[in-house]
Amino acid sequence: MIIPVRCFTCGRPLGHLHSPFKRRVLAGEHPAQVLDSLGVKRYCCRRTLMAHVDWIDDVLLYERRS
Repeated sequence: MIIPVRCFTCGRPLGHLHSPFKRRVLAGEHPAQVLDSLGVKRYCCRRTLMAHVDWIDDVLLYERRS
């Protein structure tokens, strides 16, 4: 799985927040409340965590093998 290690805009480290964010949202908490409790205040960082889609499994289907 490839997760965003840093915010693409401001460069703040976010990699350590991806697991707790994903676990808590899947458990039913509202994403905005989870981000607030994790201390993610900037909208660019919030966007990076909320909009991340794990595409690596789909991309690997088209891996070129020689």
